[in-house]
Parts: sequence; structure tokens; C-alpha cells
Amino acid sequence: MDRRSFLTKTALGGGAAAATLAAPAIAQGNRTLTMVTTWGRGLAGVFDAAQRVADTINGMTDGSLTVDIKGAGELVGAFEVFDAVTAGQADMYHGADYYFVGQHPAYAFFTSVPFGMTAQELVNWYYHGDGAGFHDELGQIFGLKSFLAGNTGAQAGGWFNKEITGPEDFNGLKFRMPGLGGKALGKLGASVQNLPGSEVYQALASGAIDGTEWIGPWADEKAGFQEITKTYYTAGFHEPGAGLSVGMNREVFESLSAPQQKMVEIACAEAHQWNLAQFLANNSAALQRLQSAGVKTMEFPESVWDAFGKAADETHQENMGDDIYKRVYDSYMASMASSSSWIAKSDGAYTAQRDRVLG
Repeated sequence: MDRRSFLTKTALGGGAAAATLAAPAIAQGNRTLTMVTTWGRGLAGVFDAAQRVADTINGMTDGSLTVDIKGAGELVGAFEVFDAVTAGQADMYHGADYYFVGQHPAYAFFTSVPFGMTAQELVNWYYHGDGAGFHDELGQIFGLKSFLAGNTGAQAGGWFNKEITGPEDFNGLKFRMPGLGGKALGKLGASVQNLPGSEVYQALASGAIDGTEWIGPWADEKAGFQEITKTYYTAGFHEPGAGLSVGMNREVFESLSAPQQKMVEIACAEAHQWNLAQFLANNSAALQRLQSAGVKTMEFPESVWDAFGKAADETHQENMGDDIYKRVYDSYMASMASSSSWIAKSDGAYTAQRDRVLG
């Protein structure tokens, strides 16, 4: 697979775009790295994760590295960051790698796949299984060095302009959902849209879409979706623990000193845990505020969950002809089964009894 071939599909392949972004600036031993992101500047939680990575690198390297962070659209569009970095026109990106399933479908596993891993299960696989190795194997194809660098935790099922009583209610529904979850939802007849986060509110408000998933109560409240609709499904099938990633141009990464490389790695890992805690610390209070404002929190009926499961399996099977995808899938599923077995018997049993005893 030729990573350069993908650039012909975007405006970034042209000379004008190349002139827009400068190579890393180096002066008196100090170096500035440009980080482009898939997030609008200030977008709750997700931009915070990118900022955390940048600030930690800046703080750890004592001025030898400075990360200059750009929001979506400031240098390139939200979905153009991958190609900008692989082309060497930016140094690194922060985003959700499932936005780049067009480059390779296996990238979905490093954000989330339908009926996939929780946040804890994801890091088990990533750091103590094959996950990081597969992330690097994909990165080598496209000239990237990749790291997990944030996590939203379990994402909500989303906001709808009507209640969902059965799978048939998705037929013709215009719904925003990226990644393989969106492909699965399309199998139920939905007209699936893939919109950057900063464009979702306007699309929902204008009726361009009938519903959307975003993240969870805190980020969704910040986005203002409760101003448009009051029907909110709190559990979704598509992103039970969505990881965020940094992808650095591999030549740029390899040009760093060994201590600098380690600092980048540590900054990404620290941002992952910090960001997950940020979302989880804020979601409960935000949910209470949403409910107090008249939002109706709901759960999908079992018939819908069953339809989600069938569609998710069909989506995976469509990609099994790709060797990397199949190897990642097999490793991912084996690790998830192993992790969930103990977590259910320990954390799951404990929290159920704790909540019963303490009321």
C-alpha cells in the first residue's frame, strides 16, 4: 500500500497546500512541531486532550521542543490531518483514528469498534497485548509513529428527533456517526453522515440530520444538543471506550533524540489517563443537569440491540479479506474476552453489590 497515493485524493497533494505549512522550525537547538487536530479549538474534552499532550511535551522538554497546536480548519480541515502529517506538511496530529478508516479499516480499533472494548479493556490490549504493535505496523505503512493519547470512556447512544421503538425506526434516518459504527448503522437503513464535531450542532439544528451521537453528557451539554431535542439515549453500541490518538510523522519522530522520543510517548500515555478521568469526573453531574432541564434519558429496546449486533458482525466480516484487519480483529477479540471475564467477576460483581448495600 503506497501512503503517497492517498494524497492525490485531497487538495493537500497540491503545491499551494505544501506552501501553507512549514517544515519544523529549528533555531538555536530548539524545535517547534506543528500539531493539527480533528477538533475545533476549545471543543470540550477532545481538544483538551490534544492541548494536554502539547503542554506536557512543552513542559518536559525544557524548551527543546515546542508543540504549536492548531484547531480544525486553522491550517487544514478536520479530516485532512492524517494526509497532512503523512505528507510531511505538518509534524503530528491529534484525533480519533476511526476517522481514517478510508486509509485503512483497521484504524477503527484504535478509537472504537461496535460491540468493542471499554476504556480499561482497550489499554489492557494496547499496553499488555498486541495493540501498540499493530498501531505501529499500520503507522509504518503511512509513515507515522502513533500513540494512544486520550479516551472519552463509554459514549452515549445519541440524540434523536423521535423515540426509537424498533430497528425499523432507523430506516431513512439521517444520523451522524463515524467509523465502523456508522457503517453498521447504515445496514439498518440509516443515512449516515460523518461530520466534524464543530459542525454537528448546526446540522442538527437545521434539520440536515435527524440525530447524532457525540460523546457523553458533559461534552454533549457543552455542545448544546439539549437546546434542539430532549430525546437522549445514554448507552450506545458503537463506542464503549473511545481512544484518541497522536500520529507523528515518522521521519520527524526518528529525528528526535531518544529522550525527546520518550517524552512524546509519556506525554501521550499521561494524556490518555488524564482525559479519561476528565470525562468520567464530569459526566454524572452533567447528566443530572440535562435531566433537570427536561431531557428524557432512554435505553434502546433489546430488538434494537440485537439488530446492532447483527449489523456490527456483518461490518467486521466485510473487512476480513484484509490480512492486517483480520489479525488485529482476532487479537482484539481474544484480549477483550480475556479481560472482560475477570472484570465482570471482580469489578462488575463488586459494584453491583456495593450499590445494593449502600443504596
